[in-house]
Order: sequence, then C-alpha cells, then structure tokens
Amino acid sequence: MSKINIGSSYRTDQTEVERALSELRAGRAVVIQDAAGSALVAAAESVDVTLGHLLARHARGVAALVLSAPRLRRLGIDRAEAASVALPDLAAERIEHLTLHPSARIEDPVRAVSGLEAAALELTRLALMLPAVVVVPVGAAEPGILSVSADAVHNYRHSCLAEIAIVSRAPVPLDGAIDSEFIVFRGGEGMREQIAIIVGKPDLAAPVTVRLHSACLTGDLFGSLKCDCGDQLRRTIRLMAAEKGGILLYLDQEGRGNGIANKIRAYRLQAQGFDTYDADEMLGFEHDQRRFDFAARMLQALEVRQVRVMTNNPSKIAALAAAGLEIISTERILGRRTAENLRYLASKRDRAGHYIDFDALSGYARATD
Repeated sequence: MSKINIGSSYRTDQTEVERALSELRAGRAVVIQDAAGSALVAAAESVDVTLGHLLARHARGVAALVLSAPRLRRLGIDRAEAASVALPDLAAERIEHLTLHPSARIEDPVRAVSGLEAAALELTRLALMLPAVVVVPVGAAEPGILSVSADAVHNYRHSCLAEIAIVSRAPVPLDGAIDSEFIVFRGGEGMREQIAIIVGKPDLAAPVTVRLHSACLTGDLFGSLKCDCGDQLRRTIRLMAAEKGGILLYLDQEGRGNGIANKIRAYRLQAQGFDTYDADEMLGFEHDQRRFDFAARMLQALEVRQVRVMTNNPSKIAALAAAGLEIISTERILGRRTAENLRYLASKRDRAGHYIDFDALSGYARATD
C-alpha cells in the first residue's frame, strides 16, 4: 500500500479533539479547558431532558447559549462575530427555538464570547453540527466526561492539514472513462477521507486539468434537480477522458461544508421560501464553510504544480493559487438549467460571485436534450 506523509507525526491533541467530536455527535457533553478555566459543553441540537438535567446540575443560573454571527443576525442582533446569551434555565424548547426557529428573536443582551466558548463553537463546526452550543462553567474536569483543551480544538484543522496522506489506490473503470484510478487520502478535514480520481494519463509534470468537486449526495447519486452538481461531476469526467486526462478531487464537504444533516435542514427552509444562502444563515452558517487548502496539498502530494482549473467558483481558484499552485487557465463547467435549480444558480451567481452564464446554460441544455 502506497502512503505519503506530509508534515508532522501522530499528535495526542488530535486524538483528544476526535474523541470530543465523537462524544458531541453521540449527544453527550464534553469539558473544554483553557488557562481561564473549564466548562461543560453540549451541542445545542442535542439538548434533551436527560442532557439538560446534567447541565442544570452544574449551571447554577450561569449557563449560556453561544451562537454564530449569522444566526445572531437572523435573531435581530447585528454582529460580525459570535456572541452568547444567558440561559436562566435550560429548557430544551427555548434552546431549540433560539437555535432553529425562523421567526425567533432575541430581546436579551448578548456578550462577546470567551476563548473557551469560541473553542466550543468550533467543536460543533468540526462535528458538522449546528453552530450553537450550551456552555456551563465548571470548577474542573468532571469524572466520566471527556476533556479537551481549547488550544487543541483551535489547532485541529492545521494539524490535520499537515498529516494528509495517501492510504489506498486502485484502477476503477468509469462509464465514459475506462482508464481511471481512485486514490484515497486521509486527513485534511480530520476523520474524513478525500478522493483523487485520475482520469486517463495526464502528464503530471505539465499543466494538469483539475476540478475540485464537493460531494453532493442528493445531486451526484440521486440526480436531484435542486442543483447542477451531478451534471458537473459527470460532464467533467467525460471532458477529461476526451482530452488529455485530468484529476478530479472528490471532497467530503457536503452542503458547502455544513454536512448532510444541515444541508437537508437548509432544504426544508428553502421549501419555505428562503434561498440557499439565507437558509444557511438561518441555521447559523456563513455562505460557504468549505476550505480548499487540503485539496492543494492533495495535488502537491501527486506532484502536480501547474493546473488548468475547471470551476465556476472564484474561491477555488484563489485557494489553489494561495497554496502555491500555478493557475495556467480556468474553464467553466456547466450543468443543466431546470425549473427547480434556477433560483439556486442565480443565487450562486448574484450572492457568491460564481461565473454562471444563463445563456450558456440554455445552450448546454439544448445540446444534451
């Protein structure tokens, strides 16, 4: 098995964070510690009667709900950074209302978050949960409850990036691209795995055609009409196979980095009339949570230095350039324009600056009918 290590060796603080992520995703609390003290922390979406009782035993009226800036703005608090609101009691209904309800508003004052609270919020983001967390100060670590340092949480993304590695590879013939190889990487985004698909036999010493494609379960696998992701994926592979080959990076960043559960929550809000970005803001997310620095590391591990990028997203181009790759050219990659995805495509163009030409989309649709 071929394996390429980039960066540092095994680190204990990564293990702490990964165990804490597992605890949060299982609906349990963890303790976060820094120089200023310790706090019992739980993801807001997990607070039920049982978890609420655990938190209440320690709260003594000083619990807080930490919310991201986008969610606060939706609650009527104009802030550029996260803040916390006091929770005089730990009623699960109120926590859910402030975290998820579209018409919720905050009348109470909010305060800037501490470093420990910021780490708690980052932990929920890493866990692909809603960016909202209940924090209860405690005197020390609690017996039977996992502890993690705030520094380990803040450093986690960087340490994972340093340890991205190839763990397996094999030829996988594809429809329309018989000569293809899958290369699986581990790292970059923590416990997730990323895939480089080499189509054909591109000359890796010359400029290589590359696409960064974020996983989209609904579009890529099930052919959802709400987006153009599946069309872009399959068209990219066909184009690479017809030319001199290329590399498609299939990245585990569902829902612009929010995870499949939050993506489906956003779809429910879209069904109520919100556009794709407003729906994400309602859930507490920025317009795009993705990072592409680890994608650049994957290419560098394959000894690619010059790229021709197939994308409509200027952020991907900027990220590859910032990581030291030489951008030789860019090319738009189109999908179908449908009645169901028209608003989505327009929002990406108008609110995120994506290079989307609706006349070109119409021409592509006619060509593929």
